[in-house]
Amino acid sequence: MTVYGTNPASANDLAPKLEYITRNHNVRPGLATRRPWKQMLDPRSFNFPRKLATAISRIRDNTVYFQTNYTIVVLSSVFLSLIWNPFSLLILLALLGAWLFLYFLRDEPLTVFDREIDHRLVLIVMSVLTLSILFLTDAKLNITVAVVAGVAAVLCHAAVRKTEDMYQNDSETSPLIP
Repeated sequence: MTVYGTNPASANDLAPKLEYITRNHNVRPGLATRRPWKQMLDPRSFNFPRKLATAISRIRDNTVYFQTNYTIVVLSSVFLSLIWNPFSLLILLALLGAWLFLYFLRDEPLTVFDREIDHRLVLIVMSVLTLSILFLTDAKLNITVAVVAGVAAVLCHAAVRKTEDMYQNDSETSPLIP
């Protein structure tokens, strides 16, 4: 018996798709590097550097240590700048979804027509596609200003945050591993 227009889906048909979407072992290592906001914004760990070399050293150390936090700050800045331009915000969210599924959440290489695509090619194509699509929207100036403001905030924070107490705070806040 043929039934047109319906596609009965059993739980077994949906299991591989749900497993792919809910699989989070790739997300955890990336989120594990996020440091507690309380540690990042602790007022006792701020002072102005006396030398330019000290500021550059702090920026280098803090950008590595707070990498995920700083990425969240810049992306939040871009998101907030696009609130008044909902079409560009939807495009940005769609691009974010494409980045997650095509680049960040993949365990195995991307396969198209039985050929494996190298992750560097995916990175290049997605970067060019993202930049071209965002430049076609009306929010070029908003995005540029938001990225510059986010990067400026990150650099200011990284320059004035002391690095001497970062790793001892990390050992105090991390759970004991048996």
